[in-house]
Amino acid sequence: MVKAVVLGAAGGIGQPLSLLLKTNPLVTELSLYDIVNTPGVAADLSHISTPAKVVGYLPPDDGLKKALTGADIVVIPAGVPRKPGMTRDDLFKINAGIVRDLATGIATAAPKAFVLVISNPVNSTVPIVAEVFKKHGVFDPKKIFGVTTLDVVRASTFVSEILGDLSLAPKVVVPVVGGHSGVTIVPLLSQSSHPLPSGFAQESLDKLTNRIQFGGDEVVKAKDGAGSATLSMAYAGVEFANKIIRAVKGEKGIIAPTFVNLAADKEGGEALKKELGTDLDYFSAPVELGPEGVVSIKALGKITDFEAGLVKAAIPELQTNIEKGVTFVGASKL
Repeated sequence: MVKAVVLGAAGGIGQPLSLLLKTNPLVTELSLYDIVNTPGVAADLSHISTPAKVVGYLPPDDGLKKALTGADIVVIPAGVPRKPGMTRDDLFKINAGIVRDLATGIATAAPKAFVLVISNPVNSTVPIVAEVFKKHGVFDPKKIFGVTTLDVVRASTFVSEILGDLSLAPKVVVPVVGGHSGVTIVPLLSQSSHPLPSGFAQESLDKLTNRIQFGGDEVVKAKDGAGSATLSMAYAGVEFANKIIRAVKGEKGIIAPTFVNLAADKEGGEALKKELGTDLDYFSAPVELGPEGVVSIKALGKITDFEAGLVKAAIPELQTNIEKGVTFVGASKL
C-alpha cells in the first residue's frame, strides 16, 4: 500500500503530476490538496482505470491534516511559478511562506513521510522544510529531498539532440550536481553515459551547459507570460517520485541526483565536502535510494577543469540560498 500526497495539486505542475502519479500501479491512494479546485481534479482523475483511490481536499475542516494522514510520500509543487521579469528573490518571498506552512502540516500529520520539494527556489525551500521539521523534533535528513530531476531530464534530452538521435533520450544519463537554479546547476557532461561527439568545441560546451542551467528561462519566454515549465517539471517530479516508491518497495541500486542535507550520509557527506573544499549543509549529488530514503551520497568523481570551475562558481550562490531558507524559518513564528 502506498499513499502519495500532492500539495498544490490543482496548479500548473500539480495537475499533470497528479495524473502521472495516478498512472503508477504501485500507488494505491492519491490524496490531493490545494486552496481551490481539488475536489474537481480528484473527481476527474478518479475515473481513470488504475488502482489508486483519489480524494481531493481543501483548507476548511482540517483539509491539510486529512490529506496528509497516513502519507508515505508527499510531493510539494505548491507555490507561484516564475513570471517574466520576476527575480528568484520575488519568488522566494511568496513561496517561502507557503512551503513553511505546508511543512508544518507534514511535520505534525505525517512526520515519517518522504518529502519531495519541487516548489522553487529549491535551494532555499528544502532548508525551510528541514528547519520546520527540526523545530518540531521530527527531522530526518534521509527523508527530505529537493527535486532537481528536471535538470537531469533536460541534460539527457539536449545531449541526445546533439547526438542527432532523440530515441537515445531515455537512455542518456548525465549527472547534474550542485543546486537547482542558474549557475548552481552543474551538469557533469564529461560523465555522460553517451559521450558528446569527439572534437566538441569548448564554445559549444559553454552553450550546452548554459542551456541546461537556464532551460527554465527558455520555457518562460516561449510561454510569453503564460507560465513556466509545468509539464516537463511534472514529468521530472514523477520520475523521481517513482524512484523513491521503487526504492521503498525494496528495489536495489537506484541512484539519482537530488538536493539533500549532507548529514543524511555522514561518511559520504563529509567526503563530498572535502571534494568541494567547503562546509556546505546541502548539495545536489548522486544519491543511492533505499527503504529508509538516502542510503549513501556519492562523490563527484573525476571531473574536468571546466566542471571544477562550474562547481566553484556554484558554491557562493548555494551558501546564500541555503542561509536564506534557514534564516526565514528562524525568523518565523511556528
